[in-house]
Amino acid sequence: MASATFTVQQDTALTNSHISLSVTQTQALRSQLKAQRGILHPNDISQLCAQLNVSDDALLQGLVPLASEFSVAPVSHFHVGAIVKALDEQGDINFYFGANVEFDHQALSLVVHAEQSAINNAWLNGAKKILKIAISDAPCGYCRQFMNELADAKEFDILLPEQHFKLADLLPHSFGPTDLGNDFSLFNPKQQQHTFADTALDEKLAAMALMAYVPYSNNFSAVKISTFNNGDFYGSYAENAAYSPSLSPLQSALSQLFVAGLSFNDKTIKAITLLETQGHENQGGVARAVLASFSNLPEIEVISAELR
Repeated sequence: MASATFTVQQDTALTNSHISLSVTQTQALRSQLKAQRGILHPNDISQLCAQLNVSDDALLQGLVPLASEFSVAPVSHFHVGAIVKALDEQGDINFYFGANVEFDHQALSLVVHAEQSAINNAWLNGAKKILKIAISDAPCGYCRQFMNELADAKEFDILLPEQHFKLADLLPHSFGPTDLGNDFSLFNPKQQQHTFADTALDEKLAAMALMAYVPYSNNFSAVKISTFNNGDFYGSYAENAAYSPSLSPLQSALSQLFVAGLSFNDKTIKAITLLETQGHENQGGVARAVLASFSNLPEIEVISAELR
């Protein structure tokens, strides 16, 4: 059974062609990212740019190796990092970190890709417009398809170590939401018209379920992972027109846990709750399959609630 544990090389400095940090500066930034759950806010970015005398784009690409340190890859041992540069509701730039997550002894299709992780981090934490995504390695076809569901799919830049692209360069003749008659997209969802009938539901969990992007199944669903000492982590269901690249609410929540630098084991996790829409349930089996690759975790609580 797998036991995913967050590890970094604490005695290393982050130095590359874009930025150069000392060991002490790198350690401080690692700690800051863990405390801020994988997000650098506008003040953080401006301070680092001034301190290092670099542009925010140089900083973005220079920090990608740090994003890779959040990777949990017990199968491939291939650690991928990604950072989304996006505007928040105030129009300010934030950096949202992400990394790949794999599950030992489970279907490879259950993995979370680094691009998904970073986009998920941005989406769940209030980003409104993606400007760029910097990635440590070229995105696979699966990730290109996932990114094609975004509202800004035709606009944002994809920054690789040696080359820059638009998504259309990497995914010509694409299949997307409009091919299924869906005029909405991730980051541009249809306005929510419903609430859950059960008013006793965990308020934050219900809100996260209602923000899910589910134009194909209508299963508004979310997961809450409660820890003993580090608060709660939430994930929402994000569907994709190609279906397979959809990100389950448990994958979404786990990705948030890992970019906060936490381990997913019985010493950290107190409870796991899945909320689904009654009559549209489709996440219980996936959630149990993912959790089966970990030992001694609490039994997941599954709630099916009616929408009104």
